[in-house]
Amino acid sequence: MNIFQQIVTNKALVIPFLLWLSIQIIKFITDFIVNKKINFKRLLGAGGMPSSHSAVVTSLAVCIGKSYGFDSGIFALSVIMALVVMYDAAGIRRAAGKQARILNKIMENPELTTVEVHEKLIEALGHTPIQVFVGAIVGIVIGAIIG
Repeated sequence: MNIFQQIVTNKALVIPFLLWLSIQIIKFITDFIVNKKINFKRLLGAGGMPSSHSAVVTSLAVCIGKSYGFDSGIFALSVIMALVVMYDAAGIRRAAGKQARILNKIMENPELTTVEVHEKLIEALGHTPIQVFVGAIVGIVIGAIIG
């Protein structure tokens, strides 16, 4: 089997990627319905319900567990990495998004400060804990069913 065939038949690679793509498309469509305008940044952007990051890493962990055993070292590694990604999404990146929101308010009201801000910052960097939880559940379910 050549390398390309190995890649496209690797469930632990294909399933998380297709899940990420599906969630991003759903968020893009939802954003269009809510805001009545096309926002292509939603296709690749972070934030929103559910967390595609959480879904990807949990589906990957489940696929690895099903392939190599839930008692394997590679499964343990994938679970630990999933927890790190989800912690980052709900903690650090969410805090950075809150800071961006405050800076954007300062930019909209220049009389509040003498700091010069020249571009609007992206506020949807992280996820709420519920967005991370729902993303994780989606990833676990899809990984268990398809993986």
